Amino acid sequence: MTEDYKAFYQGKKVLVAGGAGAIGGNLVCELAAAGADKVIVLDDLSSGMRQNLPSLPNILFVEGSVLNEEKLKRVFFEGTQLVFDLVALFANQNSIDHPESDLLISGLGTLKLLQYAHLAQVERFIYASSGCSIYGSNNHLPLKEESFSLHLSSPYQITKMLGELYCNFFYSYYGLKTVRSRLFNVYGPGEVPGQYRNVIANFIHWAKLGKPLPITGSGEETRDFTYVDDIVDGLMRAGYFESAIGQAFNLASGHETQILNLANKINELTGNRAGVTFTERRKWDTKGRLLASIECAKSLIGYEPRISIEEGLKETVHWFEQHWRWIRLYARFEPGVSSAVRSYCHDITPENFSSYPPEDML
Repeated sequence: MTEDYKAFYQGKKVLVAGGAGAIGGNLVCELAAAGADKVIVLDDLSSGMRQNLPSLPNILFVEGSVLNEEKLKRVFFEGTQLVFDLVALFANQNSIDHPESDLLISGLGTLKLLQYAHLAQVERFIYASSGCSIYGSNNHLPLKEESFSLHLSSPYQITKMLGELYCNFFYSYYGLKTVRSRLFNVYGPGEVPGQYRNVIANFIHWAKLGKPLPITGSGEETRDFTYVDDIVDGLMRAGYFESAIGQAFNLASGHETQILNLANKINELTGNRAGVTFTERRKWDTKGRLLASIECAKSLIGYEPRISIEEGLKETVHWFEQHWRWIRLYARFEPGVSSAVRSYCHDITPENFSSYPPEDML
């Protein structure tokens, strides 16, 4: 496919809900660089960072929740033509700890965005679903779009499925042009580590502190890690190609990476000699392997991931080094039920949490 899909965004008004997160921030930057007339970001900063958004004249940041009617009217009254829905209560463990919040934000929040998108007659609605969620634990690899499961293991997975069903409804009933992109294990610049964050950001964080990297399980588990630039490329293609409308497809790397090998690579890149440590697998983490088929995305939108895990890790470590001071200021590992961080939080109490991290760790 030779079409210049990025040129399609020139002069467009695009809403990115959840646009201050790692994926959203990178998407916003690409949309702005592509010449969008206005990129409107709606984010309550519960997991996103204002620092992920550059100060550019064609980026409008609105701080607020997708559950807030006033904020929704504000962003849609800008003349929004396309919507990228990246909103979620991130992620599995967080949804288990806060299932009602997950249902409100990821379920009702997506429904409200769809309702406003329909009323505003937007050109397209691109939903960021989760391939790590909707396929369940027992499907054959590589995971293909026609395979899905109702045997899900966290509220996050349930509400991601719910979002897809609502997109289907608005497409079939109202004719709203929806696209369901299923993202796999996204990593890269923009993600600040924390108790509920992804493994790569947390591994780099622990490695730079000279700590052993905590592996939940045996380390033989695999994931399909996808660099954020490839995901952004796939999302922008999903907003352009007519063949994507009404479809669901995986956005992934199409390669497996073993968790133990991942930890060793990060230790090598950061010069961390502390090695790894093993802890119990989290109850919701029922997948021993993950590998996505990306043939559908290749066929529909010309998706072709380009960043290898080796190159992506180098870029992510470099980003950490450039922003280490404020990453340390904002990284939060509250004491809680996550076994992956419990051993590092034994000395943090409600009384001293407000002063964490200590000055000598900055």
